[in-house]
Amino acid sequence: MTFELKVLGWSIVLGLVHVLLAVALATRQRGMKWNAGNREGEPPLTGVAARADRASRNFQETFVFFAAAVLAVVFAHRETEHTALGAQIYFWARVVYWPIYAAGIPYVRTLVWIVALWGFLQVLTGLF
Repeated sequence: MTFELKVLGWSIVLGLVHVLLAVALATRQRGMKWNAGNREGEPPLTGVAARADRASRNFQETFVFFAAAVLAVVFAHRETEHTALGAQIYFWARVVYWPIYAAGIPYVRTLVWIVALWGFLQVLTGLF
């Protein structure tokens, strides 16, 4: 198994952690009845629960492109030290992103997002 695929596997785990944390915080704010219900007319989230939900959705938005790039690089046998480093940078930046977003730290959050984007672009350049 290539290094990039291992990082992709850990990124899947990270995505699941993002979702579970967001749901746990939403349930804490909205209650178990909301969690067990059909979630129609849900009250808006506030504070850390809202930020955790947005961070989770942001991960999901970027992950699909990262996963596609990793799979394409591996399928094309175009793995290099740059694609491996890029995958690792994407992963670790996304690990750091959630707590920074959940804590409500502006600017640093954006900087970390840019670092993750740079890592993704390093993987993507393996195709060209």
